[in-house]
Amino acid sequence: MITEMVQTKVPPVQHNYADALWCTYLVSVVAASVAEFLTYPLDLTKTRLQIQGEVAAQSNGNPQAVYRGMVRTALGITQEEGFLKLWQGITPAIYRHVVYSGIRIVTYEYLRRSVLKKNEDGSFPIWYSAIGGVTSGAVAQFCASPADLVKVQLQMEGKRRLLGKPPRVQSASHAFFKILHEGGIRGLWKGSIPNVQRAALVNLGDLTTYDTAKQFILSHTRLEDSHTTHVLSSGCAGLVAATMGTPADVVKTRIMNQPTDHSGR
Repeated sequence: MITEMVQTKVPPVQHNYADALWCTYLVSVVAASVAEFLTYPLDLTKTRLQIQGEVAAQSNGNPQAVYRGMVRTALGITQEEGFLKLWQGITPAIYRHVVYSGIRIVTYEYLRRSVLKKNEDGSFPIWYSAIGGVTSGAVAQFCASPADLVKVQLQMEGKRRLLGKPPRVQSASHAFFKILHEGGIRGLWKGSIPNVQRAALVNLGDLTTYDTAKQFILSHTRLEDSHTTHVLSSGCAGLVAATMGTPADVVKTRIMNQPTDHSGR
């Protein structure tokens, strides 16, 4: 009698790399870095506007320190310093996102999946989003604060030269080691308190509003979970985040633009 052997094929184990935290980290860093490069001229313009009040008070009537709006400030940078100066300080800005964006998203996703968790119906309570957003933003920004400090100081170099002041730093690496030499390790975290407060407020508004707006759109409109829904949710989140974080952002920028002494203040 011939016995037929039936072999049972075991299906291969499928790994969903898209849900892995390391994949989330890499995708977040790449996406944030591309977005930072494209929008960096706006960030530089914002920093110059935040410092203008302080610069004007110290200028003794220097016409280069006059108040300008956003458009005139951007055009002024292009005309007085050169078009490429709109990206001055982009290197530490990218370094910041390697630390900040990755840690922020990974921490938030970890809190959502393993600590706070969704309800049985799949919804995520708004106060869960608030806790996750504040925590992830504060932790990530504290880690990335040195890169933010270097970025702000580089962003103001062009304005210092126009006002006839000597340059403080030449490059991102020069700024980093100069701050480290003058203020020590503690000096690298100068302005970190308002910086962390800003990040906590931004993430509270950003991540919380995004989840809430997305759930509202899906439940109150005919739109499905599509790119349109993501764009609308992101727009609402960005508006709320910018409104909540701007006061602390101004304070952070003013502090980080000050010289670093040996006390690290």
